[in-house]
Amino acid sequence: MENFTNETIDTSQLPKFEEVQFTALHPNYWKVTLINCFISILFLCFGVLLALTFIDELSGFESQLISLTLVLIVLILLFSRIAFRKKRFAFRNHDVLFRHGIIATNTIVIPYNRIQHVALHEGFVSRYFGLAKIEIFTAGGSSSDIEIPGIEKEQAENIKQLLMGKIQKQL
Repeated sequence: MENFTNETIDTSQLPKFEEVQFTALHPNYWKVTLINCFISILFLCFGVLLALTFIDELSGFESQLISLTLVLIVLILLFSRIAFRKKRFAFRNHDVLFRHGIIATNTIVIPYNRIQHVALHEGFVSRYFGLAKIEIFTAGGSSSDIEIPGIEKEQAENIKQLLMGKIQKQL
């Protein structure tokens, strides 16, 4: 261990991911989200209808249950809209960034050298709107994997090719 040094790093000079220009999800992804919310709301309403029909103990509480259901529907739509607006992504020379969160904003930064596999996924509704989801699998396990939904299919294929090229260079 000759000439070992351990200099202090000036953290104010480090690059800041907050200054990165993030890309919003495709506007059509909001339509996909609304359709998925509508399906969830249908199941919720069906469950409430079954409860009102078959549970005698709910007699007299019908209006409260319906009011609670309406509040839940509004909350589902509100939180879905907030989640849609806060999801953003960026690709830089050495890493990929994904920002999401409803109450707390989380930003995941994955260096390309940690990426092991990239997949492109098209759901039934997303495919109708020409959208896809990029799934990035890392060496850190499922907690560090990311899924970036709501990307135009052609752009998603280009991103997949970019990432696969970065992975091939590292091998």
